[in-house]
Amino acid sequence: MKRLLLLGAGPAHLHLLRALAGEALPGTEVALVAPGPHAVCPGMLAGHVAGELTLDQCSVALVPLAERAGVRLLQAAATGIDSAARSVALADGRTLPYDALSLDLAATMERDAIAGAREHGLFLRPAEAFAPLWLRMLDLAESRPMCVVVVGADVAGVEMALALQQRLGERSRVSLVSGGALLPGRAEALRQRVLRALRRARITLLEDECVEITARHVVLGRGTRVACDAALMALPERAPPWLGASGLALDEQGFVATGATLQSRSHPEVFAAGTDARAAAALALNLRRFLAGGALLLSAPAARRLELIGSGERRAIAAWGGWALEGRWAWRCKRRRERAFVDAHRA
Repeated sequence: MKRLLLLGAGPAHLHLLRALAGEALPGTEVALVAPGPHAVCPGMLAGHVAGELTLDQCSVALVPLAERAGVRLLQAAATGIDSAARSVALADGRTLPYDALSLDLAATMERDAIAGAREHGLFLRPAEAFAPLWLRMLDLAESRPMCVVVVGADVAGVEMALALQQRLGERSRVSLVSGGALLPGRAEALRQRVLRALRRARITLLEDECVEITARHVVLGRGTRVACDAALMALPERAPPWLGASGLALDEQGFVATGATLQSRSHPEVFAAGTDARAAAALALNLRRFLAGGALLLSAPAARRLELIGSGERRAIAAWGGWALEGRWAWRCKRRRERAFVDAHRA
């Protein structure tokens, strides 16, 4: 009996579980390692904070999905991979051997990138860990006004700042620390739409970098101290730090370096895929073919999709290439797309 180990419950593995429910892998024992019984969709987290979605609406229950796929679900956190021994270490002390390993891990953020962030910051990733923290923060905000600071210049930070202002209302104040450049590398049309949305919501944009977080303040690079009751960290996403000791070849961002078949460049029995739908489909097929000894499929390049960014008040910005449009129609498109993803993976 061969052993396939799935590490993480990201979009590609949810697609794989759905495929296994329709056609099992013969002669293979499949196990899924995930931190908890639900996978929260990170892109829907701002909608939950804004009060537009319940946590259940932006989560996929893993227990029924795994049962339907005939996959053993292990609720635990991975702490390391020994690629030479072909095993994975878990936080509870267990060690799991594998013949084939597939990685679709939840993104994390560097806890020590900013002084004091580990002690005083609320990190948006992994989304499963942020969700209960948000509920406690909301309880506090309902009892008194709050000064909230979001640290992060990309889409996750923008959406979260707008969602917070929508949910907390005029009694509270929301600021966004952009690190000097809002949406770096993105089209100017999108940046201008986002700037107008921030002004409309009366969110203070601080175009400086955050250098320290204390229990009561966020300290900026020029020495400004911003009053802060809660600092939400929307920092760049990164791979789990323990991947560095795995023996697997990694890319510049610390993720597993893969080729066109989605196999590790150093260990062909290890696979990894991103969030593109075609990559997820290729992963499911290539794992099946690898375990059966067949020829693998070359994954197509990630397809560019219309980007939909929540801009508050049940509006969204639709961005494609160099243009950007905003309206309630874009918000409806965003919600339909998100609901379709979650519904497709409900058992």
